Amino acid sequence: MKEDSLANKVYSEVRKKILSSQLVGGARLVESVWADKLAVSRVAVREAFMRLAGESLVEFGEKGGCFVKKMTAEDVKDIRELRELLEVGALKILFAKKDKEVIRDLELICNDFSEMVSKGYYGGACEADVRFHERIIEGTENARLIAIYKNSNIPLFHMKLGAIMGQMEDYKDTEEEHKSLVQALKADDWEKAYDTLVNHLDRGEHEALELI
Repeated sequence: MKEDSLANKVYSEVRKKILSSQLVGGARLVESVWADKLAVSRVAVREAFMRLAGESLVEFGEKGGCFVKKMTAEDVKDIRELRELLEVGALKILFAKKDKEVIRDLELICNDFSEMVSKGYYGGACEADVRFHERIIEGTENARLIAIYKNSNIPLFHMKLGAIMGQMEDYKDTEEEHKSLVQALKADDWEKAYDTLVNHLDRGEHEALELI
């Protein structure tokens, strides 16, 4: 495999871990560890880290080392506002499209989330959470909206889940909110869907700010 493909492999894996908060702010990323873990060269890892730094997901320390960038209160506020703009807009499109395949996919992701939590696979649950919100955006089939969402590198507010595994109340709330959103879509209940999504984002913002 070419070096650029290997670097992309590292980039995709580390990015996924950061956005799902399996790697939390301040976590150190060691080149040799990731090279061994993904069976790639340190050159490929270094290239991936540079790309992630260019997207403000990681930063290099003054004395060396690469670290996941910590979120400030302002970051949390900005991300919360951006997510509401994009995801509420996407939800409106889903209500207009009434695509049963999208609804089925969201239900399957909810099931994956529940299964991961029940088995104690909290990292997998966080990734399922990311997929749920990405599927809402992808369901619009609006290429520009999808690109904006992806390029914005929007992390979910799972810092609490990533930092303190076993916070079952958080997982339960997320599970109930996701399922409620899907049920509202199936019932064509816009008001319930809107309130559920906004409250979901509000809760995440509040919990993220508590940890800063």
